[in-house]
Amino acid sequence: MRSTIIQENQQAGGNVTDRTVGIIGLGIMGGAIARNLVERGWEVVGFDTESSRRSELALAGVAIVDSASTVASRATMIMTSLPNADAAHAVAAEIAGCGAPARIVIELSTLTIADKARFRAILEPGHIALDCPLSGTGAQAAVRDLVVYASGDSAAIARCSSLFADFSKQSADLGEYGNGSRMKFVANHLVAIHNVASAEAMLLAERAGLDLNQVIEMIAPGAGGSRMFQMRAPMMASRNYEPATMRISTWKKDMAIIAEFASELGCETPLFTLTQPVYTQAMAMGLGHQDTAAVFEVLKANGK
Repeated sequence: MRSTIIQENQQAGGNVTDRTVGIIGLGIMGGAIARNLVERGWEVVGFDTESSRRSELALAGVAIVDSASTVASRATMIMTSLPNADAAHAVAAEIAGCGAPARIVIELSTLTIADKARFRAILEPGHIALDCPLSGTGAQAAVRDLVVYASGDSAAIARCSSLFADFSKQSADLGEYGNGSRMKFVANHLVAIHNVASAEAMLLAERAGLDLNQVIEMIAPGAGGSRMFQMRAPMMASRNYEPATMRISTWKKDMAIIAEFASELGCETPLFTLTQPVYTQAMAMGLGHQDTAAVFEVLKANGK
């Protein structure tokens, strides 16, 4: 399996001389990435179906256009950050049918392997599709604290290294198309567990009468800490889950994908499985629009 670290800590070189990039999907992740690239001197051509996002990103210096096909007409590299497979496939079809010259289309979303394969099939043979999901939340995206799990055509990935360096802290060429998603599923498997574990630990600390801010200060850098604890425990302590860095409603979609992936491999995931009812209950409590840290409210409610 090919696996090459192509960029770390913002120090990568790269072969990209064209400083124009297209971004289709300007939500939490796509919007943060667009802002960072504008700050790093890229000309960003963007499109989103929601007018409020278009207006917001226009103020940040993104050149807003009226369609995905217009993005493809203006940028040789295009990133897609979309909410579901239907949207991804519709965008791929629009790019494939617009008559633009060959483009590198970098798919950042969390989708099933089958849906990623269909995305590539729609674009080929006229364009090169890369499967490049991201590890990190919206808050991490805002400060370029992302990891890019790149997979697919190695030469195309190398061409994108300078682009990746300007919105992430690390990227890697993971080999065959689809390996990026496989790596993302493993990462998100851990995120699901660490997030609920953090909520459980914070509730335990609260019931013990400890100062929750002191708990965060002392636990986060120690052996029991995790990135999820560092990011989500402060939200739990303040019981403030907006703005969301990852909405529970979106996370539920990602968890279903991971569960399907594990099932197809015949791999038991008992801890991951135990977290699923917690997120389901969060949805039932009307917390779907809030950050996944709101699982703290589920555990509090269950413990009364």
